[in-house]
Amino acid sequence: MSRIKSSFSNLKASGRAALIPFVTAGDPAPGITVGLMHAMVEAGADIIELGIPFSDPMADGPVIQLACERSLHHGTRLLDVLDMVAEFRQKDQTTPVVLMGYLNPVEAIGYENFAKRAKDAGVDGVLTVDLPPEESEEIVAILTSHELDTIYLISPTTSEARLRHICDLGTGYLYYVSLKGVTGSAALNVDEVAAKLSQVAQMTDLPLAVGFGIRDPESARAIGQIADGVIVGSVLVSKIAELVTQPDAIASSVSSLIADMRKAMDA
Repeated sequence: MSRIKSSFSNLKASGRAALIPFVTAGDPAPGITVGLMHAMVEAGADIIELGIPFSDPMADGPVIQLACERSLHHGTRLLDVLDMVAEFRQKDQTTPVVLMGYLNPVEAIGYENFAKRAKDAGVDGVLTVDLPPEESEEIVAILTSHELDTIYLISPTTSEARLRHICDLGTGYLYYVSLKGVTGSAALNVDEVAAKLSQVAQMTDLPLAVGFGIRDPESARAIGQIADGVIVGSVLVSKIAELVTQPDAIASSVSSLIADMRKAMDA
């Protein structure tokens, strides 16, 4: 059983939702990331989404765009991100790690080369934001051959036909984008999210994790009551941005936010 499947299975058995933080690898500097990953797990993270820095993160709002810029300023490459995961695995063989990013860096090193290196490093899943499901069969086959889950985004505007196609292709979990807009958007409507998740659940047995608009313990708790996973990104990256000049405070500050969310979700 994959780490992702095992994590969701264990959480479901205990009646809990997964808490899935997102941070950009190498932000604000490469030496920060691995320690931050361990600190987030200690604070209650169940799965980590690790962003691959990219020069044109078109699906992201200003907060994560700036995180990519900070990381790229230090020359962080996809291969460096894989090295970070490998270092994380030296102490943690349990927590699933999902790489989230854009197709260009993967294409640059080749699908097969990427998949092999990702598997060897200890990556569990890959979410490629700008890869249409209709054009993803080739990379899905390669990732699957290396036992890597392929995770897809779905949104309030995803058509039923495309949704069924994604449900057929996806593994690991589905990432439901709760809002129309880029990362960092606001105005989360829990009732609308619940209705959409109910529709999707009729088409797949995959766990459904919700991201966008979750920025505090209250919203994390509300989504945790209706979804299998709660994805938190922009609020954590914003905290990192606030502490760029105080890097030693980043892990504890981000972990504090995660711990508060975990406590609210488990209440």
